[in-house]
Amino acid sequence: MFIYLNGLFVGLLILSNIIAVKLITIGDFVLPGAAIVYVVTYLITDVIGEVYGKEAAMKTVRAGFVTQIIALLFVFASIHLPAASAFGMQTEFEMILGGSFRVMFASLLAYLVSQHIDVTIFHKLKQRHGDKKLWLRNNLSTISSQLLDTSIFIVVAFVGMVPTNVLIGMIVTQYVFKFIVAIVDTPITYLLVRLAKKEKEQTSKTEYLVS
Repeated sequence: MFIYLNGLFVGLLILSNIIAVKLITIGDFVLPGAAIVYVVTYLITDVIGEVYGKEAAMKTVRAGFVTQIIALLFVFASIHLPAASAFGMQTEFEMILGGSFRVMFASLLAYLVSQHIDVTIFHKLKQRHGDKKLWLRNNLSTISSQLLDTSIFIVVAFVGMVPTNVLIGMIVTQYVFKFIVAIVDTPITYLLVRLAKKEKEQTSKTEYLVS
């Protein structure tokens, strides 16, 4: 289960970078496509931290950061390698995958800060409550870290490019959406934690019998 959670975490991070260029509407919300994917990564680190411990969650966050850097390097290389004559969509390819250095930097900075804050808050609450109140640490850590993530990304990526009132509106709109998702996905967190703990217990029993 641990390997699958890590694989899903990294996969969703890479996917969020690809689909972020599209703006979508959900009700009255106007959001980057990544919003529907990226918020789930916080759920995954909470599940990993709950079942496998803080250090495992931190390793997952660091692995995600390194993977994003490597992915960006390969994307950069694929954009600048000579296009085949039969490939007639080089401009579109660059528009979709290229982005801008400022936006990429904002994304990586927001990720690094917010994910570490998420893990830290989650485990401070876990030290206080033990195995109880998973709903509290899951929601409080995600809600707090998402506010940082949204604020850092939008300010670093767009300050000076759009009016201040638009900047604030973007932060509020995206944060409200992420807040709602964080509340709604609480039952999924409980389900994944239960499955992961069950799998971990079975693995421990098997290793004990073998030894």
